[in-house]
Amino acid sequence: MTFTFVSNYINHHQIPLCDALYKELGEDFTFIQTMPMEEERVAMGWAVDVRSLPYVSCLYESEYECLKKIAESDVVLFGWTQREELAISRLDTGKVTLRVSERLYREGQWKALSPRGLVAKYREHIKYRKQNVCMLCAGAYTASDFKLIGAYPGKLFKWGYFTALRTYSEERLARMKPQDGTIHIVWAGRFIPLKHPEYVVRLARTLRDRGHAFYVHMLGDGELEPSVREDVESAGLSDCFRFYGYTEPEGVRDVMERCHIHLFTSNYLEGWGAVVNEGMNSGCVEVVNAQVGAAPYLIRHGENGLVYPEGDYTKMEELVIDLVEHWGERRAMGQAAYETVRDMWNADHAAKELLRFSNELLRGMALPAQEGPLSMAPAISPGEMYRVMMDKEQRQKLR
Repeated sequence: MTFTFVSNYINHHQIPLCDALYKELGEDFTFIQTMPMEEERVAMGWAVDVRSLPYVSCLYESEYECLKKIAESDVVLFGWTQREELAISRLDTGKVTLRVSERLYREGQWKALSPRGLVAKYREHIKYRKQNVCMLCAGAYTASDFKLIGAYPGKLFKWGYFTALRTYSEERLARMKPQDGTIHIVWAGRFIPLKHPEYVVRLARTLRDRGHAFYVHMLGDGELEPSVREDVESAGLSDCFRFYGYTEPEGVRDVMERCHIHLFTSNYLEGWGAVVNEGMNSGCVEVVNAQVGAAPYLIRHGENGLVYPEGDYTKMEELVIDLVEHWGERRAMGQAAYETVRDMWNADHAAKELLRFSNELLRGMALPAQEGPLSMAPAISPGEMYRVMMDKEQRQKLR
């Protein structure tokens, strides 16, 4: 089987999956990069030397060869490309095609009522609802958006981002976490409004006022970083914080390994949130806004992490305080989080499932996985998701 993945550019979030696909298929796997990376992303440290990756071809350097590959491959997976005609030309042939997408309507499903928007969605998605094409939903809210417009009926499957996997013995994972009674909390991301870094300072004030021993690691940079630093200093919390600035992904993981709790405070605009994968793989107990796309797929509340509703700071604070005050009883969630990524939500497992599923599609008899990547994606509305995550019986459909 020849398999081609077409997307705007290769980055550290896609490389683990592409490496795994290349390991399985060798030269029968190609990643086609449709555009050079934007300078903003390069400045954030996302740049990749594409010539070091044997499976990458650049559309803007060898268009004829790339178009030929898209036309002739047995299966093509399209991400976001800025070249929608590439997908449409493939879909018009009726050949097996996969698409991967985050949410259509992050700012609200009311946008589905836009006549102009629906025309565009018809051309890109709805028109092909009966074709041999499936949608891989990179986030738990994606299926609801596509169901709303009647696209991909019965062909919406769970997907996501798959970060580099680190493996540890249970003993080593426990040893990496400080055992001196101080709870280490890590927050990693860009200091921008949608990620709410200011929540961390509010939380630290409460932990300090309650007399708890803690230390906060904040990694990243951005427009809000100076104000967050000022708030920490004015609150007299400087001895409880360390700011790392921009940190390479490997460095972020090194810090996470030494922390007990990973706090992820992004709002509904966060399509997936790959640091959730990284925190879980590092054995952290996750405390995550349920509106984040990764949360419903990866986290089983109270088992391998914790979620709070709709950016509710008060509920988030309650969860962290309970963790700190009952750490001996709650810390097993960190091991369970690690096992979730080690056993299911990782690039090697996802690649094997993707290739199994693709081969079956070519034979006309594809079956979804029982759980995890390539299992059926339930179309649960944003307003209902938290309730489903809290109900043990209901949340089985999210496995």
